[in-house]
Amino acid sequence: MTYRAPVADYQFLFDHVVDLGGVTSTDRFAEATPETTAAILEEAGKMASEVIAPLQRVGDQHPAVLENGVVRTSPGFADGYRAIAEGGWIGMAASPEYGGMGLPQSLLNAVNEMIGGACLSLQLNPLMSQGQIEALEHHASDEIKALYLPKLISGEWCGTMNLTEPQAGSDVGALKTKAVPNGDGTYAVTGQKIYITWADNDFSENVCHLVLARLPDSPEGTKGISLFMVPKLIPDDSGKPGVANTLKVVSLEHKLGLHGSPTAVMQYDGAKGWLIGEPHKGMAAMFTMMNNARLGVGGQGVAIAEAAYQHALAYAMDRKQGKTPAGDAIAGHADVRRMLAQMKADVFAARSISAACAAAIDMASATGSEDWKARAALLTPIAKAFGTDVGIDVAQQGIQVHGGMGFIEETGAAQFLRDVRVTTIYEGTNGIQAMDLVARKMMDGGEAAYALIDDMEAYAERCKKEHPELAGPVFTASETLRETTEWLVEQPMNDRFAGAVSYLRLFARVLGAYYHLCAARSAGIDSARGKLAGVYIRRLLSEHGGLADNVRNGADDLYALSDEDLAA
Repeated sequence: MTYRAPVADYQFLFDHVVDLGGVTSTDRFAEATPETTAAILEEAGKMASEVIAPLQRVGDQHPAVLENGVVRTSPGFADGYRAIAEGGWIGMAASPEYGGMGLPQSLLNAVNEMIGGACLSLQLNPLMSQGQIEALEHHASDEIKALYLPKLISGEWCGTMNLTEPQAGSDVGALKTKAVPNGDGTYAVTGQKIYITWADNDFSENVCHLVLARLPDSPEGTKGISLFMVPKLIPDDSGKPGVANTLKVVSLEHKLGLHGSPTAVMQYDGAKGWLIGEPHKGMAAMFTMMNNARLGVGGQGVAIAEAAYQHALAYAMDRKQGKTPAGDAIAGHADVRRMLAQMKADVFAARSISAACAAAIDMASATGSEDWKARAALLTPIAKAFGTDVGIDVAQQGIQVHGGMGFIEETGAAQFLRDVRVTTIYEGTNGIQAMDLVARKMMDGGEAAYALIDDMEAYAERCKKEHPELAGPVFTASETLRETTEWLVEQPMNDRFAGAVSYLRLFARVLGAYYHLCAARSAGIDSARGKLAGVYIRRLLSEHGGLADNVRNGADDLYALSDEDLAA
């Protein structure tokens, strides 16, 4: 299985589509010069393609296992992890004060996609650490920062996120894990957590768990949740891993995919923990980590889409079957050509949305602008949901391109779909992302959405005279999106929720067309990028009308079906 990191695509995106230059022109990110950016993309791409990609099938065929209480990772994963850690890729965006590079989220997002496309099971490990680093930077005490951040940034220690319990999934407020003061500034954490990604490994010196739990005096619901650092090995006075904490991996989940990533049930039995942030403010601290992870998970969807597309393209170019207008390879058949073209077009659209979201996060961080903060908040659920939807769509189309061989595990095509399937579920299901978009992100009456729509319409208007066949449909779809948004913000919440998934998809479809138009105008209408934009705008943007209609249906027809009707 070969994989080529999309270095050239990211360089083009940064130069012509999402304006990384605007990010690097700020004082905060001035050191990310064009030369530095190009070198980072090149080196990360080389590592992903040559070092990490060979581990993709290994992890699937030789999963992580739990032996006598010890997690044994897939063959080669320890070396792959060391390559990531020693290259400094974990701490790219972390503060230089603790050993990070202080680079833009935009570059971290690109590098993470490359590593994820090479081997998503392994990439999940540094993603968890990166989220923990950000949470600690924002919410931990100086003492905790000084102890944990250098180790997490270097990759000597790994981080995890512990939210979910058997009775508390999306409803995090139902969690029961308790934290009782020990009287010395530490807490005894007791409870069970499930679905903990990379809960343990056999290659890092320590594993640091961020755990949500309740203090004895906590109110019910999410307002009573606090956040604790609970290390596997308790650091001694010199900061080195010391005695074992009273926690353990109970079992590893048997998953549909991501077999190389150990996902565990964790048990805490009075384990020593340290409070992160203020009492009862754990959700605010955890959301810092979760927002980071949501963009990262969207990038995982794009990563798998890219890898699945490359795999399908290679097969379609090599497989000979019948005669076509373009030779005897199946890539010449119209329907296979359609699948490949739409797969590639969707990958570019999803990648562009993800890159634009990362750039907005960078601009918000560098400038403190409320407008950039609103843009980043608006784009985060779209990037997460659309990126992962595209991951699944492209992976399943990749199987279809392979025909019968796609159903045979030895070809590797099915692994992409198995691995990516969970991405629409974890870090907030895509339905929850859509509900967040139409509710919390519309609390401004749609102001942030209208500002983005204004940008798209203005650009399409400028392009109309030069490229009417592409710019015209983009302008029209942007107007449909505006009108749909105006309708949406006037509706009761449950009617919004009923159309939320369609609204998010509508927004993403229009954004994708806008970024394709930017690419076509920059590269030339007759270039490969211009032709790809034509495929997207003619064949995929056309969904926007039906999506807008679905949004306006409201919820009445759904609730007209009773529970008995559904069961009949």
